[in-house]
Amino acid sequence: MRPAPGAGAVSAGHAGRRGDATHRPRIAITLGDPRGIGPEVTARALADPSVSSVADFHVVGPTGTAFAPHTATGTWLPHGGAPLAGELAGVAIERAVEMALSGEVDGIVTAPIDKAALLAGGYSYPGHTEMLASLAGGQTVMMLASDRLRVVLATTHIALSDVVRELSAEVIERTARITRAGLASWFGLENARLALCALNPHAGDGGRFGNEDDTVLRPAAQKAGILGPFPADTVFVRAMRGEFDAVIAPYHDVGMTAIKVASFGSAVNITLGLPFPRTSPDHGTALDIAGKGIADASSMVSAIQMCVEIVNRKTRGQRPE
Repeated sequence: MRPAPGAGAVSAGHAGRRGDATHRPRIAITLGDPRGIGPEVTARALADPSVSSVADFHVVGPTGTAFAPHTATGTWLPHGGAPLAGELAGVAIERAVEMALSGEVDGIVTAPIDKAALLAGGYSYPGHTEMLASLAGGQTVMMLASDRLRVVLATTHIALSDVVRELSAEVIERTARITRAGLASWFGLENARLALCALNPHAGDGGRFGNEDDTVLRPAAQKAGILGPFPADTVFVRAMRGEFDAVIAPYHDVGMTAIKVASFGSAVNITLGLPFPRTSPDHGTALDIAGKGIADASSMVSAIQMCVEIVNRKTRGQRPE
């Protein structure tokens, strides 16, 4: 399954200028945690003709895994441990972002990382989204999307006990603004219909189960021009039936549970707010099955295809009439 070194690398023959009619998308793929399934799902995805035919790919990561990278960012050693795995994953992300910001590639697809390993490797970011925002120098939000549902997280990798403190009107308004802009520019959804998921059961039930939905979320939603807050047990179903284009979830697990129940294995993680598209599979490192040859590459395929689609949409938008 190991491709020959350099297979699938960016082709000089297709490296058209941005906005050129002949431009072929150039996508960097990071291998993620070398202990996990990232290298093998990358290899399987790039062996799929429906993927390999639509763009030029440049894989970034360490040597010593199931895929020989085009840009090596270190060497993975068997039983290297979490600190080495996290360091190698972090360096690969840094290099891919450099490539995107310099124009060497048009977008990034990232294989899964282990957040504890990332920390052990010297990176204090809670996850990809926060690291990308720091490296690219902007405000971002995490969106999970499939053909059935789009979910955006107002808060991401924080303890549940911290959500009420962090979920301010400013956070909700910023999330709505970045989401609306991203859906317009990357998905062609002008005037997207956004709904806000409530924080408390039954949206607080008039204060009986908490007053944050009435005192914080509702005024913020009105100011941001979005609908809600609506109870979590109905808002995602309403979105799946076509009433909303995306749902903003107040905290990580309520949003992640909804999208994974709806579309596990086919959903894609998208970072909105970056100057370049970044997508990722909707699963983690799956350390327990890595190397066994049973990892499902379908979400990686979806992530790559979505990144290419966004690049193509951006290119068409930049092309003079």
